[in-house]
Amino acid sequence: MIGPAWDSLLAKLIVTGASREQALQRAARALAEFQVEGMATAIPFHQAVVTDPAFTSDPFRIHTRWIETEFDNTITPFTGVTPDEDEETPGRETVVVEVGGKRLEVTLPASLGAVAAAPATARPKQRRAARKSGPAVSGDALMSPMQGTIVKVAVADGQEVQEGDLVIVLEAMKMEQPLNAHRSGTVKDLAAEVGASVSSGAVICTIKD
Repeated sequence: MIGPAWDSLLAKLIVTGASREQALQRAARALAEFQVEGMATAIPFHQAVVTDPAFTSDPFRIHTRWIETEFDNTITPFTGVTPDEDEETPGRETVVVEVGGKRLEVTLPASLGAVAAAPATARPKQRRAARKSGPAVSGDALMSPMQGTIVKVAVADGQEVQEGDLVIVLEAMKMEQPLNAHRSGTVKDLAAEVGASVSSGAVICTIKD
């Protein structure tokens, strides 16, 4: 396991071409074929960049604050469920557990039988919720979708927020990842400060009515 204090470089994709245009085309194709399962990676970001007009144009329009000021981040946050995973596949199941009074979503191998007692109709609903949740969420809890370092805290405990409002900004794999409120309400139990390291699935705060 690579800690947050280290460059989390696990693999490198190198693409060459006779021209920059050809290299970009090859990069887009290679990234579409590049699959890493079980953890969040920068692949979706790279896929977006190599086709962004600011990156592909001549002259090159990328600058050091392009991500913060111009990049239109429509990337779906990592939830631990691969987009092409069949909802009926029995390999893994998502269950809701309560730890220390807080509800958390946990994905487990179905062979453990953790959801045997749950109604059959409840399991598909939980799986669909995990796909559409955006940031890692469970009920009132807003969780970190990845391991990273907090570089900005945009709210305070007790503050009212609307769905989509910025809560914190994480830095992971040399990228800044905004984490937004998954619902409207009041921020409670805020456990975030600039410079702190968080693990994937760590509860950042709860948002209650």
